[in-house]
Order: sequence, then structure tokens, then C-alpha cells
Amino acid sequence: MSIFLDADSKVLVQGMTGSEGTKHTRRMVASGTDVVAGVTPGKGGQDVDGIPVFNSVPEAVAATGANVSVVFVPPRFTKGAVYEAVDAAVPLIVVITEGVPVHDTAAFFQYAQDAGTSRIIGPNCPGIISPGVSNAGIIPADITKPGRIGLVSKSGTLTYQMMYELRDIGFSTCIGIGGDPIIGTTHIDALAAFEADPGTDAIVMIGEIGGDAEERAAAYISENVSKPVVGYVAGFTAPEGKTMGHAGAIVSGSSGTAEAKQEALEAVGVRVGKTPSETARLMRDIMTD
Repeated sequence: MSIFLDADSKVLVQGMTGSEGTKHTRRMVASGTDVVAGVTPGKGGQDVDGIPVFNSVPEAVAATGANVSVVFVPPRFTKGAVYEAVDAAVPLIVVITEGVPVHDTAAFFQYAQDAGTSRIIGPNCPGIISPGVSNAGIIPADITKPGRIGLVSKSGTLTYQMMYELRDIGFSTCIGIGGDPIIGTTHIDALAAFEADPGTDAIVMIGEIGGDAEERAAAYISENVSKPVVGYVAGFTAPEGKTMGHAGAIVSGSSGTAEAKQEALEAVGVRVGKTPSETARLMRDIMTD
């Protein structure tokens, strides 16, 4: 089993004819993903390696039955691209683009919420992979194998590291939710899905400094998650008051610090590693007991 993505996922790529879209389409196909269509306005009728390109998402969905969209369009066009996918009732929309204005993200997230038909992952994220089954985004597919660990992470590179460190055990689904202040799918959304997934036995949750998402996830875990969870919080050495990397990562006083997040998670039974490698060891202990 897996969450949000499975063997029946038919992927369309918005912006497939651009350099990034083409490159990652080929990587997705090479990893076994069923990429059925691309969308680039004005380039309908073309193809990329035999995958047909359409002028609009509704055309692509009608012709191919696509039920996942991966968005590789420039930031200024992202809101319109997501609106178009929501209007076509695409169930899963994975927004890879970084640098999307926060008010645009707020607008398209609310648009999707109001429509009630589409889940958004991202923006500014690496996407989602169910190893050996399907891969929607830019996550390397050859660094791990199918297994029974679920992984949810704010950080793309830490997603890859955790996948690699636990590659001998393997993952049901790995999801990079992105680190922007507003994101379509949260830690809590992923935790709920992993808790309900019979193919997931334990969960790794990677957070980072800034905001209170990890504290809210801790509260959710205490009430709703029965499976073992291990955590890592990036940013133990970040200076106070300085924005670090992801747009959401800013620390003010004790609010949003790695220590505060670690305390909140450990208070509800989540074992938190001081480094990604220590976090992987904690999960290894759980899975090999």
C-alpha cells in the first residue's frame, strides 16, 4: 500500500516541454511512473518521447484519464496552472515550483479547498514517491526500495538522505511537503494517511525551525497516531532572528526553535534524533526489534 500515489496513478506534467519538465519527466518514466500526458499552452499536438502534449489540463484529462498533475511552470504562472488542474478535478496536484508568491499559494490552496476535489502537495517541494510503484516529482527513485516506513519531510535533501540511510529496509511512501509558510499538505495530513495505511508500520517525520507545524503535529500524534514515530528537526544551530533557507524557517525567541519542537515531540513519545543519521538509527531499531 501507499498514500496519495499508487499503481493506478496516471501522471500529467504541466510544463513538460520546458527543460526541467522534460528532464524530470524522463526520470519519472525511467522509474516506472505512468506519465500519460504533458500540458503546455500553444504546444498541443507535440510530444516528448512519445508522450502527447496538450494545450490544457481538461484536454489532457479527457484524452488520457490523468489523475495526478506535476507542476513545473515558472512562479508567475503557477497559480493559473493549479487553478486549471483544480477546474479539471485532478485529485492530486504536486507543485514543484519554488519562489511562488505566498499570496498566490494562499489563493490556489483556498481554491482547491473550496472545490473539494483536489489535494495539493507543495509548492517548493520535491514531490512524492511510492518506491517501485510511482514517482511524481523530482525525488531520486534509485536510492531506496519498497518497504514499510512512511516518510514525511519539509526538506527535499533530507528526504533523500533518510531514504538512502534506510534503503535496506525501504519505504511505503516518501512525501516532501515543502518548507514555504503555506503548503497544501501538512505533516498532520501525511501522519493521518500513514496511520490509516495498512502498508506503513512506522513513520519518520522531518521538520525544521520556524512556525509551529511540528508542535501541532505533536499534539495530533498524541491523540491520533498509534504507530511509532521518530523525528528530526533541522536547524539546531541556526541563529535567532535570522531567516534560514526555506521561506517558513525563521526563529523568534523560543517560538519555532529546534529545541522547542524536540521537546513537544518527545513529550508525546516521539524519539527525536539530533542528526539525520541518528534519526535513521532510531527507526532502524524500531524496524529490526
